[in-house]
Amino acid sequence: MTRPTHLDLDRERGLAIEWGDGTKFFLTLAVLRRYSPSADARELRKAMAANPLTVLPNSANDAPLTALGAEFVGNYALRIHFSDGHSTGIYAWDYLHELCGTHAS
Repeated sequence: MTRPTHLDLDRERGLAIEWGDGTKFFLTLAVLRRYSPSADARELRKAMAANPLTVLPNSANDAPLTALGAEFVGNYALRIHFSDGHSTGIYAWDYLHELCGTHAS
């Protein structure tokens, strides 16, 4: 299992990750929220793949997405609490590593 050696959550921008091999990546909050591993987010991504006109859920207000905080889940994952109320996605280290390879900025 790939494990990060350093995590830094910028509540306004996203998550900086340094991996054991020294590589560093940054995942924006928008990417983390869109690719949440939660069941509801996975179903929404499937619906969007099948129909690009899928209506996206709207948050209760028009405030920009922020992170309210994060917590470790055991020694294998991170849970991020978003300002839109979403906090059910558990980002396993392997999944975060995969996101870094495809969506990091």
